Amino acid sequence: MRKTIISLVLLASWAVMPAQAAEEPVTLKDTAPDRYVVVKGDTLWGISGKFLKDPWKWPQIWKMNKEEIKNPHWIYPGDVIVLDMIDGQPRLRLLKNDQTDRLRQGPLRLSPQTRITLFDEQPAASIPASVIDPFLAKPLIVEPDAFKKAPRVALGPDERVIVSSAERAYVTDLEANIGDKVQLYRGGKPLKDPDTGEVLGFEVEYIADAKVMDIADVSTLRITKMRQEVSVGDRVMPTVDLQYLNYVPHVPEKDVEGKVISTYGGVDDAGSLSTVAINLGSQDGLEPGHVLFSYKKPRKVRKESRYEADRYTPPVKSGNVFIYRVFNRVSYGLVLDSTMPVTLLDEVRKP
Repeated sequence: MRKTIISLVLLASWAVMPAQAAEEPVTLKDTAPDRYVVVKGDTLWGISGKFLKDPWKWPQIWKMNKEEIKNPHWIYPGDVIVLDMIDGQPRLRLLKNDQTDRLRQGPLRLSPQTRITLFDEQPAASIPASVIDPFLAKPLIVEPDAFKKAPRVALGPDERVIVSSAERAYVTDLEANIGDKVQLYRGGKPLKDPDTGEVLGFEVEYIADAKVMDIADVSTLRITKMRQEVSVGDRVMPTVDLQYLNYVPHVPEKDVEGKVISTYGGVDDAGSLSTVAINLGSQDGLEPGHVLFSYKKPRKVRKESRYEADRYTPPVKSGNVFIYRVFNRVSYGLVLDSTMPVTLLDEVRKP
């Protein structure tokens, strides 16, 4: 039996997954098509969901090792994946675009040829990059003391406390070089652990980009790009050039349990393709590409008597959370395939 299924990633070799992951069953959807060709705009997660009931399990049928999960090769529009059934178990192999061209053209001719493709050479991303770009390009989460100690805007031009684009801002305690690019932030909103009340970090708001014009006891910046006007008291931090990393979705090796501590986009309820912050980070073993389940927080049931013990509803799965940026004690995750809104204090845990 043989079927074709879309590629999620090209792998040059087949390595062995950890034994625990290999023992977990991988189930194809009943509606999985026999053949699918990668098209522009496809994502690894979206493609996986067309064919697998559990999208995060697809590395198992590629037989990836840890390094391949963290550093997958890219796949491109026009590529096709062949699904082989071996002893009743699905296994994936890749047909690259030029290979499928040969299959359509017939026997290979040993003469100079020009490869023509109808597709742009843009690789498929793990998840939609456009919805997470704002959370990749800026620090956003900083340690509690770091933000307070950062250089601050002390004055604008002409004694003004507001600075606009192309204007100069005067900053104290700046350690940088002339010509350096920096970013200005305002904030920050404390992110607290819901159980202990401890501040895990400050979520700061990006304000503007600037260039260092002069270094002195009071240094000079020129505002080069602005989301909103710069104010006295805003903090200066180094520019972060963080590129999007295309991690393969996979589950954490150890059990982790946490909670949603912030949602974004001006809403209380986060649906699919919304970003949430959770109270787990690198110190808890999280890394980009980890997939967690989100559950609605338990609700206390009504009592018939005040002597009755407190009881709570069982957790109900609400969606998947794809972790794409990890700080020390906080992580950003993208909500995917949600069946109900994800809200503050909802639980997240290993699938």
